[in-house]
Amino acid sequence: MQTPDSLLDAAVQILTEQEGELVVSTFFRNARALAIKDDSLIISVPTEMERNLMREKFTTKVSIILTDIAGKLMHPHFLSKSEAYDWKRANTTSTFSSYTFKNFIVGASNRFAHAAATAVAEAPFDLSCERLYNPLFIHGPSGLGKTHLLYAIANRFMERYPDSSIVYIKSEDFLNDVVAGIKTGLYEFRHKYRSADLFLVDDVQFFGGKEFVQEEFFHTFNSLYEARKQIVVTADRPPKEIATLTDRIQTRLEMGLLVDVKSPDLETRIALVDEKSRQLGVTLPEKVCEYIADSITNNVRELEGAVKKIVALKTIMGLEITLPVVKEAIADIIKERPGLHPTPQLILDNVSEFYRVPADRILSTSREKDVINARQVACLLLRDMGNMSLIQIGRFLNRDHTTIMNSLEQIQKKMLQYPEIAAGIADLRKNIESK
Repeated sequence: MQTPDSLLDAAVQILTEQEGELVVSTFFRNARALAIKDDSLIISVPTEMERNLMREKFTTKVSIILTDIAGKLMHPHFLSKSEAYDWKRANTTSTFSSYTFKNFIVGASNRFAHAAATAVAEAPFDLSCERLYNPLFIHGPSGLGKTHLLYAIANRFMERYPDSSIVYIKSEDFLNDVVAGIKTGLYEFRHKYRSADLFLVDDVQFFGGKEFVQEEFFHTFNSLYEARKQIVVTADRPPKEIATLTDRIQTRLEMGLLVDVKSPDLETRIALVDEKSRQLGVTLPEKVCEYIADSITNNVRELEGAVKKIVALKTIMGLEITLPVVKEAIADIIKERPGLHPTPQLILDNVSEFYRVPADRILSTSREKDVINARQVACLLLRDMGNMSLIQIGRFLNRDHTTIMNSLEQIQKKMLQYPEIAAGIADLRKNIESK
């Protein structure tokens, strides 16, 4: 399967045989293949003058060659450097456009992560420059801005280095690409990822126990790291606490800088509500901003969802935004997920009740099957819902760090293997969230 680079290289080789090396090297020396889009090979050249010369002299000849190589009608689309920048923004990073450092609300809970992300995006794009924050690993619970920071890095990086190659991927999409590559050949897959100048991976914890995926990620990581290309990874917890990752991947993810994002404090939440409402064209009263921020304490996405609902009431229904109106409007959001971490004891009591295993048995040294299962579920929920570290969970359950890691790994494997176990745990989460 042809990649943009291999297609251009093959075309240039044939064109050289037809036109001579001097002519072709003069014109194609600075040409760069950006992408294959529909029936076009997108090619970037430095200046508008070069673009015009290329279009005039080589469009027809290269079209014939590309069509012959590809086995279907194909033509070159030459762009100047500035046009290539606009094309890449429109075709490869449109998803990032609304997420910038400028509209990321900085507070005590995310200040270090924001500073580190900015430093990565601003770092000189120079292979001789040792990248101190490589990889940058950003971790924290869902909904607190990790993906926003990834997009902001991509935006800033493209502004500074428009000719750079940026690859953003969610872990499940990386998995799908590996599976597809195994079926059709891994050359194109490896070229796509290992030629990146900036490699962004979101939610790496979902790699799970899939060894063949982790193997490809390991080699991709090594290839980019050795070339001093920037790598940024996010997850809901630190590498050591992702029990399903192999030791060698955990080690590599820890080689650079680890930063976390925590639940925003009240001041930051108020700023978030105010900023989001202004982005939507509405200025909310101060008391309304404070009420929303005080009611939804843990998740930025839920704050934004509440603001969107209130703005819709004003713009669609024409309602005046008063405190009573807001209280009624977001009552369902607050009831569904109050945004507060449940206490460890609340989680333990609910696990005990759900699995009909006494709490003192879960805390005991019992190795009975039903007790072990309840204990493993407790570990999972204490980590995910209680936002506790492995050490904190171990202290609460009277276990050591290694035992907690093993328990998490075992329950995650059970959930993958037995859908009924995963469904039961999902029901248990809802029970806890409703209290």
